[in-house]
Amino acid sequence: MTTIAETYLQTWNAADATTRAGLLTEHWTEAATYTDPMADVAGRDQISATIDAVREQFPGFVFTLVGEPDAHHGLTRFHWGLGPAGAEPLVIGFDVVISDEQGRIQQVLGFLDKVPA
Repeated sequence: MTTIAETYLQTWNAADATTRAGLLTEHWTEAATYTDPMADVAGRDQISATIDAVREQFPGFVFTLVGEPDAHHGLTRFHWGLGPAGAEPLVIGFDVVISDEQGRIQQVLGFLDKVPA
């Protein structure tokens, strides 16, 4: 159950484009989609570009798991935090990840619970 959330956050924390591309190829379906209040994208390239944009907006910040994931029937929901390593997260969100039969991420539905002004 934690694995899908950890893999997801590992992808978001991959600063190197080559490393991120490898994670996307291994753990995300080719036609994966990502939707949150600020983005609605499809495909690994657009997801990677979205991650790049967030990493540029919050340089040096890391995504961390907040609490324990909950999962059933290919669905995983969890809270995450974004902030400086070892510090209280400045941004907190809640995501639902839908996995395919092989356990790869095929859809992400994201919500933002705490965002700095």
